[in-house]
Amino acid sequence: MKLWIDITNAPHVMFFKDIIKYFQNQGEDVIVTARDFGDIHRLMETHSIDFISVGKHGGSGLYKKLKESTNRVNELVDIIAPEKIDICLAKHSVELPRVSFGLKIPNIYMIDNEYAEAVNKMTLPLCNKIIAPKVVDLRKLMRYGVDPNKIIRYDGTSEILHFKSFECNKRIFEELNINLNLKKTILMRPEPSLASYLDVDCEKSVLSPIVDALKDYANILILPRFQQQADIFKDIENVSILEPPIDISSVIKKCDLVIGAGGTINREAAVLKTPVISCYPGETLAVDQYYINKGLMLKSNDVEDIVNNALAFLIMDKEKDFNNEKHNISCDNLFKTIINCVYEN
Repeated sequence: MKLWIDITNAPHVMFFKDIIKYFQNQGEDVIVTARDFGDIHRLMETHSIDFISVGKHGGSGLYKKLKESTNRVNELVDIIAPEKIDICLAKHSVELPRVSFGLKIPNIYMIDNEYAEAVNKMTLPLCNKIIAPKVVDLRKLMRYGVDPNKIIRYDGTSEILHFKSFECNKRIFEELNINLNLKKTILMRPEPSLASYLDVDCEKSVLSPIVDALKDYANILILPRFQQQADIFKDIENVSILEPPIDISSVIKKCDLVIGAGGTINREAAVLKTPVISCYPGETLAVDQYYINKGLMLKSNDVEDIVNNALAFLIMDKEKDFNNEKHNISCDNLFKTIINCVYEN
């Protein structure tokens, strides 16, 4: 069997790495394409995944977004058409459903953002099978033209799959040579300013006043998405800028708290039982609400409330208060669901 997997965002590397390795170990022929965006290429190399670099992100403007996506479709057609692909997989790739539909290749599509209107409208009607968390309201997906009979639902979120083969590196801070002058450490991730579903200024961050309020109480590690975000937090006392590729999963596990203005890293923290506060500036996603309901994530956009909760978390015993049966996550085997979908096609 010949499979094509398209990766267009950094978290997708974590999502697909074990799936790719599984199919390769089964003797399947796996072609992986990856957009040149953020840390994707470096993460692929870190996880020893062979890939073909195709296209890039168009930035913040609509014209360039459309132009680059169109260019990427054209490049992918030339690469994929001669390969005689049996089935293809992606998570929120704009281009794979359009190419696979045009070439009549069956596709399996993973989704967890019901508010990504532009992407969902362009992709979901073209998908053969859609794998979505049960917590996502089916009616919100159907408004994009989705046939509900094509949707396969599972209990949990995609981030659980990120840690299928995870082993925490307890010496990660020492290996990164980070100056930790204070006893507690907070990891922060700025908002996805370039995303089509979020209208924010790339040169500002909702995290700035939070950093100012907490930098005297804890070491703050910033994981920026691009250089402009790194520049926002440069030369601030007790603030370190992380430079990928790094073992961010071990960093999350070792930190006392995560404060994220995005989505994936917050849910990863919840899975790893590290206290997390979401200050995502958009609508609360169903997959975030999943962890909020389980008491594994707080959501607030009020700076004072975030700071007060952060200080409360910092005096807690993380191991005692979060690694207990109350916060256990019972979920379906998403890995097995995906593998079965491929072979049942």
